[in-house]
Amino acid sequence: MVAKQTNTMRARLYIGGEWREGNGTFDVFDKFTGEKIGVADSASREQVDAAVAAAHRSFTAHRLEAWERYRILAKASELIEKRREQLAETIIAETGFPISDGNNEVTRAAQIFLLAAEEGKRMTGEGVPIESAPGNAHRMAFTIRVPRGVVCGITAFNAPITMVAHKVAPALASGNTVVIKPPQQTPFSPAILFEILLEAGLPPAHAQLVQGPGAEVGGYLVENKQIAFYSFTGSTAVGKLVRAGIGLRPSAMELGSIAASVVCEDADLERAAPRIAVAGFRRAGQACTSTQRLFVHEDVLERFTTLLIAATEKLPVGDPHDPRTIVGPMIHEREAVRALEWVRQAVAAGARLLHGGKRVGALMYPTILADVRTDMRVMCEEIFAPVLSIVPFRSFDDVIDRVNSTPFGLATGFFTRDVMRAMNAARRLHVGVVHINEPSASRVDLIPFAGVGESGLGREGPRYAMQEMTEERLITLSLT
Repeated sequence: MVAKQTNTMRARLYIGGEWREGNGTFDVFDKFTGEKIGVADSASREQVDAAVAAAHRSFTAHRLEAWERYRILAKASELIEKRREQLAETIIAETGFPISDGNNEVTRAAQIFLLAAEEGKRMTGEGVPIESAPGNAHRMAFTIRVPRGVVCGITAFNAPITMVAHKVAPALASGNTVVIKPPQQTPFSPAILFEILLEAGLPPAHAQLVQGPGAEVGGYLVENKQIAFYSFTGSTAVGKLVRAGIGLRPSAMELGSIAASVVCEDADLERAAPRIAVAGFRRAGQACTSTQRLFVHEDVLERFTTLLIAATEKLPVGDPHDPRTIVGPMIHEREAVRALEWVRQAVAAGARLLHGGKRVGALMYPTILADVRTDMRVMCEEIFAPVLSIVPFRSFDDVIDRVNSTPFGLATGFFTRDVMRAMNAARRLHVGVVHINEPSASRVDLIPFAGVGESGLGREGPRYAMQEMTEERLITLSLT
């Protein structure tokens, strides 16, 4: 529950069908003004265990039929739209995202719930031609999808309700119950989403909300043996810790990346430049798919660089409450300080600063670098900031090798008019998603979204997440 306390908000825990106070609270601040906007309750180990136990009991006691799940999730989608203004304003304050991004979050969340509702009606197995095997003509076989039980969703700040929706909606649509742990930076919009789920008619204990420090509360969740499936979004380092802690239990992990986009010599440069600028700098570059490495063919390097800088200059930077703003502050001033220090280190080592390279508080201006080397942090570590490095390339083989040179592999954008080149790139790029003539940050919520290598495992997107969150069970039937 998000309760108003004078001029601030309070996000309580939701456990066992009740809004509860935690064993303490933590402050939450407006990411642009720095003003305190409210407090959220932090869960103890006992409260985390109580939340998981309640979800487990509800899974056993209230098995919702497919049509009931559809009705609840479709209603939740409708209610999200009705509370658009409140949700968008909350997201702007707790993330620093501009108004356009806050509204986009609401639109996407509503669509995710509706997509999951529809997919829940047609979740099914498949026939298996067992009768074609020698000696089995008297048998039939088929599979069914069976919910796993309690799904734990651990989310990140950079998509405060769409990320929660990507955990909650598929889990409920496929017949599971769910426990959600949002990040400390963005506790209020997930709490509003839980209010919406209850208003939509969800059985009170089918969803649980616990908040608090990631290392602490996340650790309690990892240690809880009643959880059947984990859906985690966060850094690769933390993802590895989660995987080590949960053992053989199944999971889906959306982890870090050093995302790349490629501009070939035959690309539509005027079309590519503004798309790549937005992909690199929107949400202050704080997305795992934000273009950080930009490979541009030598023949068009000078012209494209000019177009990219011009497109970047058209992105208004500043107060996220201003409707004109496209690039707002980072999640915390210390993150802007860190990112700018990486830029300064690169420049000191020989990189050229083409644009930006300054900050005001948590607000970091879109920054473009050239003459970078692969050993610079801006190239070999995920910067998670509005910083983009341009790298020239000569041959197709060369750029494929360069994109594949990191242990990460989430998404790549590839701009070309040559269909054969595009499809060969799609086959050879070691990433989960290849966008032809769109940048790395392009995403539609119904797609199977997944990384390879240290960018994760498992898939998101309602239909695909539902497959992850259910077990495929084989049934055979003897006809004699």
